[in-house]
Amino acid sequence: MTDKYAVIGNPIAHSKSPQIHAMFAQQTGQDISYEAMLAPLGLGEFWSVVNNFFKQGGKGMNVTVPFKVEAFQNADKQSPRAQHAQAANTLTLINGKLVTDNTDGVGLIRDIQINRKIPLADKRVLLLGAGGAAQGVLYPLLEQNPSLLHIANRTKQKAVVFITTPELAEVMGSTLVQAKAFSELHDQQYDIIVNATSAGLMDEMPDIPKTLFAPGALAYDMMYGR
Repeated sequence: MTDKYAVIGNPIAHSKSPQIHAMFAQQTGQDISYEAMLAPLGLGEFWSVVNNFFKQGGKGMNVTVPFKVEAFQNADKQSPRAQHAQAANTLTLINGKLVTDNTDGVGLIRDIQINRKIPLADKRVLLLGAGGAAQGVLYPLLEQNPSLLHIANRTKQKAVVFITTPELAEVMGSTLVQAKAFSELHDQQYDIIVNATSAGLMDEMPDIPKTLFAPGALAYDMMYGR
């Protein structure tokens, strides 16, 4: 019997997840279907689409912008990683309950440190954005003990709220953590800059100075458009 999966977001037409999972299924001999689902942005509309999907036999979903926080808040159970992030990028039906997890952070860390072979320890890191994508990677980034981690957002207050949770205080250690507005980014260089804003969905770049990039810096974009 074919297992039914999907990725849900708004926008979603750009997603390559259906092709990627089709290749995974072929390589591992799994019988699955995997579709991209567009959810309306209205209040409660996202969760209505989610519930209908699982009522029709869905096994699991990937969740992308802008629904990661809503997925976390409405699920029956949250994994420790989702709890740290207060956001989720997966929903799985387990024993009749919708369970969330967040794999954004572990995926980012593995890609940088294993695939790119760039250690994060003692690096100067800038995280752009303060939405669900950024929430998913902040805690895992801190666990790697960078020398400093600055979180920048168009609105500084959102970045300030973002870094003042008790969960983050437990893992900050010696890492210097600061919140900034984009307009305040001018007096520091960074070894790693991670774009967790949605600018990439429109094939745009965050408005930051080129001088922020230290020699040999890594620029990492978590989003992609068409």
